[in-house]
Amino acid sequence: MKRVAGIDCGTNSIRLLIADIDDEGRLHDVVRRMEVVRLGEGVDDTGRLSEAALERTRARLVEYTDQIREHGAEAVRMVATSATRDAANAHEFTEMVVSVLGKAPEVITGDEEARLSFKGAVFTGAVAGLLDEGQQVLLVDIGGGSTEFVRGQTAEVLAAISVDVGCVRMTERHLRSDPPPAEEIDEAVADIKSVVDRALAVADADRTATELVAVAGTATTVAAIALELPAYDPDAIDGTRLSYEQIVNVTADLIASDHAARLAIPSMHPGRADVIIGGSLVLRTIMERSGINEVLISEHDILDGIALSA
Repeated sequence: MKRVAGIDCGTNSIRLLIADIDDEGRLHDVVRRMEVVRLGEGVDDTGRLSEAALERTRARLVEYTDQIREHGAEAVRMVATSATRDAANAHEFTEMVVSVLGKAPEVITGDEEARLSFKGAVFTGAVAGLLDEGQQVLLVDIGGGSTEFVRGQTAEVLAAISVDVGCVRMTERHLRSDPPPAEEIDEAVADIKSVVDRALAVADADRTATELVAVAGTATTVAAIALELPAYDPDAIDGTRLSYEQIVNVTADLIASDHAARLAIPSMHPGRADVIIGGSLVLRTIMERSGINEVLISEHDILDGIALSA
């Protein structure tokens, strides 16, 4: 067994996984945490990481660093994605991370982000046991600032693309009212459609993927709502299949709800209540444009891929 730690710092959240890797390359969780810090708040508009967002992220990273040392991880890999790719002052984020963690984060490309997401989703958790050998899979990782599309077959990535559409970016760009009126929804959907069509033309142009897998907080939260869970339960969510109709119904209910009502949903993380509509519109549009009528939800994603590669 080798103990490793992976940190995924995205536009909306920062996550930690401390795990043991066995001789067969399987992960065994020791600590798994997620905190919403909204590092990418305002980046789409200003092009910069704000001082407040950097401080929120620093505070959580201090906690994560303490846990990594406490549990004796032998190797650590920290990855930063969409917000830091886009920010003009990304060096301030890097300097902060080095001062806390003792090593620099890797600001990875969208392509590498896509590949790590695929590795984490198809090699771990319930989804790994539900995919057939040789089956072509379209994986979508809906984040705060970007969404990754990856088509793969067993362990091989065949095509991948990262595009600038995510729950935080769509909310800040289009969904400014609470609840958003029809015209704001229409603007967001038009924006999402144009980007999704471009991504599908690269990732699955011939529509050869027979399974759609969705990872990350938007997909898992939508699944928890569809299942009417009394509280967020990763074990109940992992490996769940949802129909297009279920996605449509959950999205419609979210659009009709104000922030207080969304916050009152038992499985809703407080840090997602204001951006979940934008994320659910992305997922709904992907299903519409891909023509795949079911989506398989995975609790395992880029974070697992980071830990496996540490």
